[in-house]
Amino acid sequence: MKIILTHEVSGLGTAGDVVDVKDGYARNYLVPRGFAIRWTKGGEKDVEQIRRGRKIREIATIEQANEVKGRLEGVKVTLAVRAGEAGRLFGSVTPADVASAIKAAGGPDVDKRRVELGTPIKTLGAHQVSVRLHAEVTAKLGVEVVAA
Repeated sequence: MKIILTHEVSGLGTAGDVVDVKDGYARNYLVPRGFAIRWTKGGEKDVEQIRRGRKIREIATIEQANEVKGRLEGVKVTLAVRAGEAGRLFGSVTPADVASAIKAAGGPDVDKRRVELGTPIKTLGAHQVSVRLHAEVTAKLGVEVVAA
């Protein structure tokens, strides 16, 4: 099935790309979550608009990405969450939680889709988080999860 990506999808493409994927992947995952729309002749007109929007939001050069990386790695991020007596969280820390904690700590505004946790954060303590700023630049960030 031919689709137009509306958001960046790891391993598939970026917003505005027209890609061919299996029908089930598009119908059951990409389209319902808003990552893509079905390709039509009318939808082809939207591709340029999606690309312009992506260009405005994205970090264009590696120099800009390295500058943001320096600002990110200088920020101390602390998340206060509810936890049980053994240090296990009620639920887990999401990429959206990390993105809002970065903003609250005085760091740059980071899109939650660029935050990569690796493994789910379900315990108190220090954890490593990656923020993909550019195709070639990834910032490593320490996140301290404390009981609220």
